[in-house]
Order: sequence, then structure tokens, then C-alpha cells
Amino acid sequence: MNVTRFGAVCTLMCSLLASHAELKVQLKQIATGLTAPTILIPYNKNQMLLGEQTGKLSLVSKSGKITEFGDIKSLLGPQKTAFDERGLLGIALHPKFNQNKKLYLCYSGPLRQGAKEHWDHTSHVSEFTVKGDSLDGKSERVLLQIDEPYFNHDGGRIAFGPDGYLYIASGDGGHKNDINQPARIDRKTKKVEVPAIEARGPRGNGQDMTTLLGKILRIDVDSRAGGNQYGIPKDNPFVSKKGARPEIWAYGMRNPWSLTFDTGGKKELFVGDVGQSRWEEVNIITRGGNFGWNLREGYEWFNPKKELAPLDKPYTGETLTGYVDPIVAYENMGAFGTKGKGRSITGGYVYRGKAIPELQGKYVFGDWSRNLGPKLGILYVATRPAKGHKWDYEALGTGKDGDTNLGAFLWAFGADADGEIYVLTNPKNTVASDGKGSIQKLVPAK
Repeated sequence: MNVTRFGAVCTLMCSLLASHAELKVQLKQIATGLTAPTILIPYNKNQMLLGEQTGKLSLVSKSGKITEFGDIKSLLGPQKTAFDERGLLGIALHPKFNQNKKLYLCYSGPLRQGAKEHWDHTSHVSEFTVKGDSLDGKSERVLLQIDEPYFNHDGGRIAFGPDGYLYIASGDGGHKNDINQPARIDRKTKKVEVPAIEARGPRGNGQDMTTLLGKILRIDVDSRAGGNQYGIPKDNPFVSKKGARPEIWAYGMRNPWSLTFDTGGKKELFVGDVGQSRWEEVNIITRGGNFGWNLREGYEWFNPKKELAPLDKPYTGETLTGYVDPIVAYENMGAFGTKGKGRSITGGYVYRGKAIPELQGKYVFGDWSRNLGPKLGILYVATRPAKGHKWDYEALGTGKDGDTNLGAFLWAFGADADGEIYVLTNPKNTVASDGKGSIQKLVPAK
């Protein structure tokens, strides 16, 4: 597509989306000069804890003052200067943080010794201690390690639930369709250019209960059992199931890029799961639920051999039931073109603040960008229906004109202790963002 035509299409898309944005907010810039900001969680009444994908941690006041907190760059594996999904991906404070000063990080570390040959790296979930208002980098206690075959689809979001247990979002391990990239042999040298990786289960990692990949996990950080640095809650759904990992709380995930508990209402767990080519989705996670991947994507049966062409029955040929449908599924532009709503979901939070009453109880989320090149991030808001499972959703306009184009890549959402929501953006679609990432706060439209 030539540049002129592409610009016209983008302008038309932005205009159409803006015209349908009934709810409006404004974005107030809080901080800038950041590099790929990935996490922003409440730290205390007046400050938030920020994590950047490069490993840097900082405290951010509501007025935007940034204070150094720590840096785990030395623990991370290599990162590409181009697009990369590895890095610091999750932060959670212990429910009794004020007493024990423990916090938990999920990050992409180097491939551990003893991991499978040719795999890419190992995801770590580790406990650290805070001294004063600084991370004690020497205090690391590695709780859980998950070996990853590829550089993408780590997931990595973590949060403590109202039950006091740590929930971990794990991606399917990478490559497309939850299958492995085939080995490629150089015709002249006869050498393997793309190493073969062990075959996944017949339904991919998301459906394979012997692996932690493609799951929502639930562990007890305050106990240790079975030779692990963590305990298994007795009411985890697969504790007694032969061949299933007891850490699993729910399964059938592709690349969950958010994991947040509603602080009000039913205290439900919301996860935004990045789709393959047709559908992006939001799920309310239920105990033992199967969320479909890679048998399903959105509300359709998925075709791993031809991902743009859905099937009318499972590709395994079986009669399968019992899947939990998403509460929101929207069209990916990779398959639906200008009729699509985005490219990669960025999950968010149920709004429980006071500044914007019309958002109360609604789920605020968005999409990374409506195109892979131009920075066309967008905000959405979903409303629970009076009856039924599917939530209604609409674009959330920003500014006086209700424009829906953020003018940046939507990297993540954050929240403060008051339940107000923040938008974390990056000017480039890479981790190497030249220090121009920003934090903006949702405020009432004027």
C-alpha cells in the first residue's frame, strides 16, 4: 500500500472510531523519559511502583516525581533492539508488604542450566526484599522457573488475589498457532539453521496439562512443599488429577498480557489474552476453566494449519465442549482489515476510582496499535450486561474532540491506591524506545 493511500485509510479509521466513542476522558501526562514501561501498581497511598521492560524499577508519585527503586538488568537475558517480548514483565507486592517488605518479580532470564537444548530462555518468578524504599537485589529467592522455547509469549503478569495466593499468567511459549517452527536446513552446508524443538502436545501447550506454559497458575508463596520454593493451595483444581501440574488454576491461554483483580464487586480476575490473527479477547478467569487455546480463538474453532480460516469443528476431529468463552472478543486487523479493532490487546483494570463516575465498574482496556508500523494505540471500555455472558464495549475517546488515536503504542495500564487508572505508552514498537515512553492518567473530560 502506498503512503498516501495508507494515510487516508488511517485517517478514515480514526474518524470512524472517534464518531462512535460516546464515553470520553482526557489523558494527563504524569511522567515521561521512560523506556518501555510495562508495570505500574500501587506502592503506598501516594506512590506507585513502576517497572520498565529493561529491568529498571522506580517509585512514581501522583504528581509524577520519579525516584530510583532498583534495577534487575543484570538478571535479564539478552534483549533485541528490534521487537522483543522478553524483560521485566510483572511486579506484585506481598499482601502483608507493610510488615514483611517482600515483593515478587516475573522476568525473562537466561536459559537455565539443564533446560532443553535450543530453547530460548527461562522465565523466573522471584521473591525480593525491600530495604527502606529500595530493592535489595541480593535478596532474590527464585520460586518458580518456566523454560521458554521462543523469545515471545511469556505472559509474565502476576498479582495476589483476595485469597492471599499469587496468580501467574504464563504464555504458550511462542511461535505462532501454539506449534513449533519446523527445522530449516541450509541446502549448501546441510546445517540446521532453525534448530528443531521437541514436539508439543497434540493440542499445543495451552491444552497440555503436563506443562506450565499457556496457563494461569496459583501458588502459595508463604509455604514450601514437594521440594519447591512455594506451596500448592489445597483447593487448586488439578491437585489430584494424574498427569496435571498442581500449580494450574486455569488453562488454554495464548499470551495473557494483563492479569488484574477487580478490587470491588465480585473480586473477579480479568485477563486480556493476545490473539493469533482473527480475535483479541478479554476473559474472566474461573477455577479450572479451559479458555480454549489452541482449539479456539475468540468464539470460533481455531485452525492451526491455516490461522485465517476458522473451522466448523475442532481440528482434532473430536466432539469437545466445556470451554469458557471470553466476555469480549474483537476483530484483529490482520484478518479483518479496516473492519478490525486492533492488532494486539492490552488488558487493563476494572475502574474503581472516584474521579470519573461514568466509568465505575467498567473494564478499561485497549489495543497496542491498529497497525504494526504507525503508532495507533486505542482505548476501549467494556460494560457488564444485565443478562448474559458477553460484555458490550466501545472506544474510549480522549481529548475535546473524542479522538481515539493515542499517538503511541499502548504498552500497559496501571493503577494507584485510589483505583484511578493510568496509561503506559511507548513511542516505538520496540523495547529500545529512546527514553520517550510515558505515563498518563485518565481524568474527566472537560
